[in-house]
Formats: sequence, C-alpha cells, structure tokens
Amino acid sequence: MQKIRHAVIPVAGLGTRFLPATKAIPKELLPIVDVPAIQVVIEEAVAAGIEQVVLVTGRGKGAIMDHFDHSYELEDTLRRRNRLDLIAEVERISEMIRPVSVRQKAPLGLGHAVLCAQPIVGDNPFVVLLPDDLVESDIPATRQLIDRYEQFGAGVVALMRVDREDVSMYGIVGAEQMHERTHRITSLIEKPAPANAPSDLAVIGRYVLPGSIFAHLQRTRPGHGGEIQLTDALQSLARDQGLVGYEFQGTRHDIGDKLGFLKANLAYALQRDDLGDDLREHLLRTLERE
Repeated sequence: MQKIRHAVIPVAGLGTRFLPATKAIPKELLPIVDVPAIQVVIEEAVAAGIEQVVLVTGRGKGAIMDHFDHSYELEDTLRRRNRLDLIAEVERISEMIRPVSVRQKAPLGLGHAVLCAQPIVGDNPFVVLLPDDLVESDIPATRQLIDRYEQFGAGVVALMRVDREDVSMYGIVGAEQMHERTHRITSLIEKPAPANAPSDLAVIGRYVLPGSIFAHLQRTRPGHGGEIQLTDALQSLARDQGLVGYEFQGTRHDIGDKLGFLKANLAYALQRDDLGDDLREHLLRTLERE
C-alpha cells in the first residue's frame, strides 16, 4: 500500500467572521496563544508522517507561506542579541516542512479547493486537514485516520458524536458499525434538519482520501451557491469504493467562530507550563468577582 505523503490544507477563505482582524492578516495566522493556528495544524500533519503540505490559497494569503520560510533579518537580529532560544524556535518552524501553494481563483467550495491540489498530489492517497478544526490528542488525529486507511484500504473520514439539536451545523453520516469507533458509511447529508439526520455522527475536518476522489470531484455538479461540495463526492466514493468513518480519540476545538477561538486559546494556554497556573488563578478570581 502506498505511503501517504501529501496533506492538502484549504486556506483560501476570507475570514469574514473575524473582521476587522482579518482585513490584512490571514485568519489562519491568528494565534493560539503565541502559535499561529495554521502551524498547529501543520505540526499535526508532520507528526503523522506527512512529508509534503499543499496549501490551497487565495489572494492575500502570502503571509502564510512567509511564516514557514526563513526570515534572515529576524534571525540575524536574534543572533546579535544572543536570543538563542528564539533563534532555535524560528529555525524549527522554517525547517519543519517546505509547503507548496496552489491558487483557488474563485470561492467554489471545499470540493473545488481539494480538486485544485490534484496537479501536485496526482493519483496518490492524501489527507485533508481543515484549519478551523484543531484536535488535541496523544496520537495525532491524522495519524489515527491513516492507520484506519492502512487497515481497511478505503477512504476514511473523522467522526464525532454531536447533540441531536446541533446536527444541522455539520455533515452527518448514515453508517453501520464495523468495530469499536469504526463505521462503514452508507450515506452523507450536509447540514440536515434534526428530524432528517440519519445519526448523531458528524464529519469533522480530517479526511484520508484515495487519489480516485479527484475523478468523483470532477463529476460532481455544483450545488447550493454554485459550490462543488466535498460531501457529494464522498457520497459517490462511498457508493463506488467504500468509505470508513472513525470516531477519533481526542478533543476537537472549532476555531471557525470567535467563541470557539477563545475557548481554544484558553484550553491550550491552561496546559502551558509558563502560563497555566497563573491563568487558572486569574480565571478563578474573575469568576469569583462575577
């Protein structure tokens, strides 16, 4: 079985939910404490064994590529100031991986964004990571899905159980349980009404896909808003070649809106040796005053 070397990360969105902060700064560079969110996602991919990251970008996203490049002026200044700790950190970022970018020239949906990566990925299997989803786990969520792909030889999507009243916020699967945490997917419905949802299993932003998904995407007709939906292509893939869903182990943070972003920052900060104790004490004092 082919080793999975490629990760596709769509980062072309305008980040309108975070205006005015995202007027000039890509949303993906907003920090989780002091680490850009996109770096958290790419570190997960690298820890899972990914060797090539493909960023599907849009206008105004060049700063993301800059973040993973060398900054000679900064590094020279840090050396002259003898800030060896900071030099090591910025060099680690630039040497972590060498991403490549492809341009999504029009906002035609997630399926179209994934399709834009085909010239680089080719016919190889690959992972897709959506940067609005951060996952804390002992074993990287991406690695958990790759392990299932290698076990079953079929595409794998990450699943998470959600409250029934929240199913209209997600893509929801119909599925038959195969093993603990593992399901054979029979259908996918994008944002169904609670009464129409086939289960409480929601798809979140981690996928392992065979190269054949590109053929399904090319055949997928634009849906609502003229967008090509990845969900529709996954439905076709499930019917033709099979598709597995895996309830990953870990904690997912949705940083696609302001409240989720704040919660993620608190969760990550509370785990930090340099911040956790002081922040916890501050929060307790604040809550007592309230």
